[in-house]
Amino acid sequence: MIVGYFIIVVALVIIFTTLASEESETVSLGAVKAERKRRKAEIFRPVYPLVEPLLDKLNLRKKIRTRLGLGRWQILPEEFMARKIILAALFPFLLFFLEVSTNAILLIIFGLAGFILPDMILNSKIKKRKTAIVKVLPETVDLLSLCVGAGLDFLSATRWIINKVKANAMIDELKEMLDEINLGKSRLESLREMSKRLNIPEITSFVRVLRQAEKIGSPVEEAFAIISEDNRRTRRNRGEKQALKAPLKMLIPLILIMLVLLIIVGGPIMIHFLKGGLGGNIGA
Repeated sequence: MIVGYFIIVVALVIIFTTLASEESETVSLGAVKAERKRRKAEIFRPVYPLVEPLLDKLNLRKKIRTRLGLGRWQILPEEFMARKIILAALFPFLLFFLEVSTNAILLIIFGLAGFILPDMILNSKIKKRKTAIVKVLPETVDLLSLCVGAGLDFLSATRWIINKVKANAMIDELKEMLDEINLGKSRLESLREMSKRLNIPEITSFVRVLRQAEKIGSPVEEAFAIISEDNRRTRRNRGEKQALKAPLKMLIPLILIMLVLLIIVGGPIMIHFLKGGLGGNIGA
């Protein structure tokens, strides 16, 4: 029984590490698409005929592709769904095969856990990337403001930043926006698509202010100054909230440490008392 549990834990760790170790570096959209086409894990290929009709009937292909692109997980939607199905079948099989448990409810729970594990990893990647975008947004807006103040238009300023600034998540999104503009989309439409794709309040505010500035004809440099100030204020407020939560988060491990110390110090005394040693010493 113990060996079975140990094997399951090792298998889960290996699976989780394999899934989470997929490259999620900041790369251009073209590189992501090329990498997706190139990489098709052979182990998942037999499952493709099963998942492709499922993706088409439920209209999940576009949604999964968007989420994979946002998290920069360089796999195809078919491979992502194949992983979910394989893990959903693998986890209960391990429990049953190793005779760890034959309880139907437990097998179903492990199957559901295997099915949602890739989603949990992808959501973690997306959250991490959104956090990186929000972190560098004020500095990026400041650079845009400086470039526009120096006489460049918005697109020229964006190109300059893409070429000169070290690659990060926000620069990657600007590259994608610029690619869409080069393919024929308008600037506002590309900005709107970026806001919709990322679904980040700071990016939504950034796009809204730019749209209003173009609509009423106000200088873009002033709009950038407003956006930068708002983003810095939001980031400062978020930092203050995190600082207020820190004591509560520290309280839980402190309580656990105190419990461990209590067990270590009081455990031997309690055992000695229960065995009658303490009472015998008092009687003596």
